[in-house]
Amino acid sequence: MSIFDLFKRKRPQTRPTVTPPARPATGFTPTPAFQPAGDTHGEEDSLHAGPERRERDRRNARPGTRILVIDDSPTIVALLKRMLQQNHYEVLVAYDGESGLEIARREVPDLIFLDIVLPGIDGFSALRTLRRDPQTKDVPIIMMSGNAQATEQFYVQRIGADDFMKKPFSRPEVFSRIEALLDESGIPRHLPRGSTRTAPSVPAPA
Repeated sequence: MSIFDLFKRKRPQTRPTVTPPARPATGFTPTPAFQPAGDTHGEEDSLHAGPERRERDRRNARPGTRILVIDDSPTIVALLKRMLQQNHYEVLVAYDGESGLEIARREVPDLIFLDIVLPGIDGFSALRTLRRDPQTKDVPIIMMSGNAQATEQFYVQRIGADDFMKKPFSRPEVFSRIEALLDESGIPRHLPRGSTRTAPSVPAPA
């Protein structure tokens, strides 16, 4: 036996390489530790997208404008009241036509939101009474309804209301209805039947 064969036999054996078993897939993707500035635009856009985004500055009624809400739904009343108070309007509330008429005569609000379907006298009867009363005949009135038949009846009659808003409604719609009734001083105005609202004057080109 040669010296070469002796050294070859005493060489330590190399351990076999053991590959650890693969982890089961969990569907979890680790969040990168660093996120470059500006990568949150997509999330911000999704938060601001939709009907709440304003394309222009909206005209609001003057702070302290007194608005009467007549509706038998506590949910609708609470929703409208919160929206209006956020714009610094004073809100009066009635849950039926009789109470609404009493408050309207006593307080003479600047604007009334009036539901069509009410317990006791309905919105149409309340509207006729308001228009016949000298104290309330010039108060602008926006009628409301989520009832299809009442909505159709409103468009057939149009008995002196200034506008109509279908339920459910959004915040932008509420304030766009108010904006359409404002005069140059930011006060809601009622126009008698046959009158037209004057459009803002546009200066002639030089």
